[in-house]
Amino acid sequence: LTNINRQLYATHSTIGEYKVDIAARRLADINPDGKVNTFPVFFDEETAAQFDFSQYDYVIDAIDTVSSKLLLVEMAKKAGAPIISAMGAGNKLDPTAFEVADIAKTTVCPLARVMRRELKARGISHLKVVYSKELPITPEGEGEKTAAGRPAPGSVPFVPPVMGFILAGEVIRDLI
Repeated sequence: LTNINRQLYATHSTIGEYKVDIAARRLADINPDGKVNTFPVFFDEETAAQFDFSQYDYVIDAIDTVSSKLLLVEMAKKAGAPIISAMGAGNKLDPTAFEVADIAKTTVCPLARVMRRELKARGISHLKVVYSKELPITPEGEGEKTAAGRPAPGSVPFVPPVMGFILAGEVIRDLI
């Protein structure tokens, strides 16, 4: 339900289905000859062993949870798989403010700041990211809460897809 406003394949008719299965169906509709491997799991310490990153040409990190983002980056780097990471798009309104940079060169983005500090503590000083220097807005009223009780960042329909297009464009440019 929370993806309907920002992911093309998420509709009321798909509520309750795994996001990866719906995305795979959409991709098969676009290119029936394409190969899609789906893993209907949340990537974290419990599920990480299911993934052999040495088998991937490129890894795109679009995870919202910091601990899982860090684990994904560590595993991809250890396997020698190129990785690009999405920083925060929540509570942002300007899709033209996204930039591609090394994590060491990011400014303003609170998620990039946390990731930079935590990666440095793990001996990782470089990571290609897409981030925004736009200050996040503060939503009004009562909304969804995170597990920690803080207001969950909201997403407008036109911002996360732009970040996704930038991520995809970077991967394609790097691969060719």
